[in-house]
Amino acid sequence: MTRDVILIVDDNQINQKLVAYLMTNHGYDVETAGAAESALEKIRARRPDVILMDIQLPGIDGLELTSRLKKDPATRDIIIVAVTAYAMKGDQDRAIAAGCDDYVTKPIDTRSLPETIARHLARRRGAS
Repeated sequence: MTRDVILIVDDNQINQKLVAYLMTNHGYDVETAGAAESALEKIRARRPDVILMDIQLPGIDGLELTSRLKKDPATRDIIIVAVTAYAMKGDQDRAIAAGCDDYVTKPIDTRSLPETIARHLARRRGAS
């Protein structure tokens, strides 16, 4: 059985490392990217099952990247979970409108994030 691949897109390397450690410990293969451009390269090289998308990215932000991915037939079914430290009123609505499948705030809840990912993967498998 192949392991699910999670791409963590976050410009903060400490956040990347912490979330990568958490996801690896839950049995996922993990890739990381610090910006939208490198995320696109990683997606082309190895299509992830889930993307944990920081909203605040340099250059192309996470919502714009999500919108582009959801419009592309080759990537539209990738599960995208928006992750933000700057949770403002309306952010969750904007994330969902951009195409995110879910929304979590930083600091990451180490118990609920793996459960959220597992729930989305199970739902997708049930639909396929």
